[in-house]
Amino acid sequence: MRPEPLVRLTPGKRVLFLTKDPGLVRRQLAGELDLAMDDLRVEDLLDDINTDAMTPAWVCFDWDPREIAKNAYAGLIVDGERLIPANALAAGGFEVIVSGYRKGVGSSRETAAQCERYSGIRIAIAASFAPIHARNNINLGTLMGDHAMLARLQRGEAIPLEEFTRGHDAITRLVIEWGGLFPFSRAIAEGRVELPAPGAAARPMTMAEKILARHLVAPGGEERSVAPGDPVVVGVDGGYSHEFTTAQVHAFLAEEHGPGYRLSHPERFAVFEDHLIYADEVAAMRRYLPKIETLREMQRAFQRHTGVHDFSARDGVSPGICHEVAREQLVEPGDFIQATDSHTCMGGANNALTWGVGATEYAALVHSGFAMVEVPESIRFELVGRLAPNVTAKDLMLHILLEYAKPQATLNRVLEFTGPGVSTLSMDERATLANMATECSARSGIVAADEETFRWLAAWRPGCDLERMRARAVAPDPGAEYAGGVHEIDLSQLVPMVAHPGDPDHGIPSDPTNGARVAEIGEVAIDIAYAGSCTAGKIDDLVFYHRVTREALDAGLRVAPGVEFILQCGSEAVERFIREHGFYDDFLRAGARVIPPGCGACIGCGPGVSEQPDQVTVSAINRNYKGRSGPGRLWLASPLTVAASAFTGRITAYVPGMFARQPVPAGTPPGAGGAR
Repeated sequence: MRPEPLVRLTPGKRVLFLTKDPGLVRRQLAGELDLAMDDLRVEDLLDDINTDAMTPAWVCFDWDPREIAKNAYAGLIVDGERLIPANALAAGGFEVIVSGYRKGVGSSRETAAQCERYSGIRIAIAASFAPIHARNNINLGTLMGDHAMLARLQRGEAIPLEEFTRGHDAITRLVIEWGGLFPFSRAIAEGRVELPAPGAAARPMTMAEKILARHLVAPGGEERSVAPGDPVVVGVDGGYSHEFTTAQVHAFLAEEHGPGYRLSHPERFAVFEDHLIYADEVAAMRRYLPKIETLREMQRAFQRHTGVHDFSARDGVSPGICHEVAREQLVEPGDFIQATDSHTCMGGANNALTWGVGATEYAALVHSGFAMVEVPESIRFELVGRLAPNVTAKDLMLHILLEYAKPQATLNRVLEFTGPGVSTLSMDERATLANMATECSARSGIVAADEETFRWLAAWRPGCDLERMRARAVAPDPGAEYAGGVHEIDLSQLVPMVAHPGDPDHGIPSDPTNGARVAEIGEVAIDIAYAGSCTAGKIDDLVFYHRVTREALDAGLRVAPGVEFILQCGSEAVERFIREHGFYDDFLRAGARVIPPGCGACIGCGPGVSEQPDQVTVSAINRNYKGRSGPGRLWLASPLTVAASAFTGRITAYVPGMFARQPVPAGTPPGAGGAR
């Protein structure tokens, strides 16, 4: 049903303000207090509410949105207790929920938007929204507005629906006006909607714009230009889902199109079993194993029904993390890829445009073969120089998070990485850059192609059509416009960084005058050093871990007493590499634990998760939101820093030769993925 043309607050319904004062939130939930926007400042409201807080991993084990809603905001913990108890959001009679800046950062999980919508929320108010979460709200029919609009509503004003659609592209306005993606899609199928055609005049384009322009559906016989803000319908080259998300996709498609639904191009899509493969090794997750098995069964049913590519576990072993396997085997230069996970953007290392979407949007695009998107703005990082031997792409991303993402220069934009410095980075390091674009609340990340790109693709895919790939690769046009600006970063000036627990944009540079010390944080003893995830489980990451481990072994050292050093490869191919090159045995001799490929600790569902609030972890994963990887405190760092810390027992920035009795060459072991 289409929303009314005028938006009013419903008599008897309430507004929930998520304030920085938890006492005020609890009083609202108890029915003791109702607040007004006129009495508050935006600064009084919670910022950076992430999707893990809205629906932590265990909540996502329920695929039915009505069940998910019962545990809305289960991960918002204050003083060891849930700030919003089970069923409290629905029971409170709220129809509006209010927060501060950057609502919905983090994972692309649509469950975060569902938990509000199915609790009765029809309007979300914030100063800004993370792009994927905003899109999920739009697809579900949840209206989004700002604090000034809420003040007007609370004074009794009726606001035209067009004010809620203002600033969106023409197609998104139509989706909002029809009340969500599925009602809009039905209206298209019934011929009740005429889609606008892009009308941008010929212009220089960014890499993202070029890819979208090439994928326009029925462009009128010749390639057109597109510009930021243009509403476009584009063909999708491929995509994938995993066992955390496929069940909803299957259920939504059956509900919308009937149990006999079909996909237009099943050969372009895939399913992966990777995210929950080691949940049984986490004590807190074992109670949810029956629900996890239901998710697996529904994914298998979807795969059998549709015939999409099957990357399921074999004998309990995953082929690897979807993003790593996808870049190894599926994603090509110039592709436009959509998948149900925020780190889909990792495919941008292959010179492709890739980003994550929610289950509703994915269900629509796998059924039709095309997607409706707004052309995003871009921000460009021109890399020059070369990283020091103890600095990695992870340190570069923590620098960008601190200097550009924290002030929101990257919000909802595509991060483009160009310049001569790109060619000094291996393809694995470039994948780190693209992967962590989503930590910047960006739409995606894309890296310019060079000869190393094609060498790497040829090595991974013998017999591939390299000439076709070269022809499809994109580079920015001279004169292309960047709303976020063009920023030169001298790689040689970067130092190792760590990010303080709570958010990846809380970066702290190490002090190069103090050697291995990160002076500002002092001595931080650790309990866990976790080396893995899609961000840091690639071949070159394992080379980094091994460089430090080999140096420590040569010095007669083992993993520090009381520290658990866990290594996890991103794919079966990565694990084969470390076994063939002797890394595996060295890790074991040093006292580390090596576990099979897959996700795990990064989402709280595998070895490496903290079990107590006083535990401290240093980790090479991509995000460190409170509670994401257990109740303890999690510091983000590079693979080199994580490995060095495992042997010192405290957070330690790696310095070449720091453990050696005699200085050792800093050369990369054989088989590394490219130039350094």
